[in-house]
Amino acid sequence: MKVNKPALKALLSERRDLIEPEDHGLTRPSRQGRRAAGLSQQQVDELTGRPANTYYRLEAGRYPNPPIEYLVQVGRLFGLNEQEWGSLCRYAGIGDPPFPLNPDSGLEVPGVWQEAVDGFSHPAYVNDASWDLLAHNQAFADLFPGGQVPTNTMRWMLLDPRGRQMLLAWKTVWAPLVLPQLRAALSLRPDDQTLLQIAKEAAADPDLAPLWDGGGAHIHPDGDERPIQHALNGPGHVTMCAAQPLTARGARLIILIYHPGQKKQHTRLPMLRARRSD
Repeated sequence: MKVNKPALKALLSERRDLIEPEDHGLTRPSRQGRRAAGLSQQQVDELTGRPANTYYRLEAGRYPNPPIEYLVQVGRLFGLNEQEWGSLCRYAGIGDPPFPLNPDSGLEVPGVWQEAVDGFSHPAYVNDASWDLLAHNQAFADLFPGGQVPTNTMRWMLLDPRGRQMLLAWKTVWAPLVLPQLRAALSLRPDDQTLLQIAKEAAADPDLAPLWDGGGAHIHPDGDERPIQHALNGPGHVTMCAAQPLTARGARLIILIYHPGQKKQHTRLPMLRARRSD
């Protein structure tokens, strides 16, 4: 990828100006008789342990293919969120980041997401990168007997007997499609203890072990349609809409559009595509 010099400079200089030198035991530099807004470029070199002018080259877009380890140093020093981290890597010319910037990335989302899911009439929820449930609406709770929602949706879909009963055709429809999602989540977070434990139990489960050993590549539920037993409305199908909060890599918003009865009672909608003038 090509370095995007204007965007890179704008992102880094803006974030650099927000860092208080005093917080790092440094003196705020002066600039033509006035106090500078934040860290100087030389101070960034000092704090990252790099030779003089290393940061200047990065901010100016004159550092082709900077090491990812250096970008991590700068990103963490500047307190970038995951969306900004992705932008830094792309603007610097190395493409999408190979991993999250912060170890806790994907484990929290802004609190307003609860208000967001409450605004949906369809069942909706947000899980974190470990698949722990963070937020859900009442329509989602209504899916479950007694409104008892799972604490971890991945564990519930794969290992909970109640999940296997509620997810109709579990062995042939749900499990073969959910296990690859577990693999994909582990590739993003290989040290995630929650996911590792679920994977360990799945590999030892007599129903899941053959599927786990066999692999599988399906990892995107967006637009999928699967049978389910609704606690209040009986058997039907849900069509899944999936999205990801931009600042929480690995977390996801899932909206479940429930259709009662047999699948043949409704048709799949066509893909949405913007109209373009000739």
